[in-house]
Amino acid sequence: MRIFVAIEISSNEIIDSISKFQSEININAKPVEPHNLHFTLQFLGEISQDTVEKVMMSLNSVKFSSFMINFKGVGAFPKLKFPRVIWIGTDENGGNSLMKLAKKVENTLIPLGFSIDKPFKPHITVFRIKNKIGDVSKELDKFKSIDFGTQEITGFKLKQSVLSSKGPVYSDLMEIKARS
Repeated sequence: MRIFVAIEISSNEIIDSISKFQSEININAKPVEPHNLHFTLQFLGEISQDTVEKVMMSLNSVKFSSFMINFKGVGAFPKLKFPRVIWIGTDENGGNSLMKLAKKVENTLIPLGFSIDKPFKPHITVFRIKNKIGDVSKELDKFKSIDFGTQEITGFKLKQSVLSSKGPVYSDLMEIKARS
């Protein structure tokens, strides 16, 4: 099973403003569908059902309080000149809270043999780019001051991803709610 830990975007206001951004920006890329928008706290990859159950038991021990995130800022990975992904970022406080939560998830899963390959950077992927499209900095500059809205983060999910010809299909395996 292809598994990851994620926070979903549940605010219709934010989803609508992201969809508007996706329709207005002039780039040749595949937009992420609104129901698939999320922060990936940690990608676990292909793992067995047995390992999924161990992950679920470990994630149940993660304790955190709910927090607010303001969605703002746009960028590209790995570089603006050679983008593979276009993303939306967060405010500093919300981003710091996301990083702390991602670190708790990471530390909980290390004993099961999971490690991260690169530091967590708070972002939502809004476009995936298969073909080279060149420098997108001028186009992204037009949108750099957009505020997409604010959402309270009250939980995260363990999700399964099944790849299909139409794109990934995500399903929830479990949800961990905020608690102090």
